[in-house]
Amino acid sequence: MHTSIEAVIETDGQVTLREPVRLSHACRAIVTIFDEFDASETALLSEDALAKDWNRPEEDEAWSHLQQAR
Repeated sequence: MHTSIEAVIETDGQVTLREPVRLSHACRAIVTIFDEFDASETALLSEDALAKDWNRPEEDEAWSHLQQAR
């Protein structure tokens, strides 16, 4: 099984995982370094989580005044 975990690598090489990890034994890992921060990727990755909050009847009602009349 492969699991992906986001991490930040500092300029001194220190790696900080963005979430806690519990393993039953030592594991190998592959580190992929992205040269640039890609905001569009972050937006796509957060879309599902945000949709749970945004796609509610209460949100539709709160923003209904901005919808154009048809």
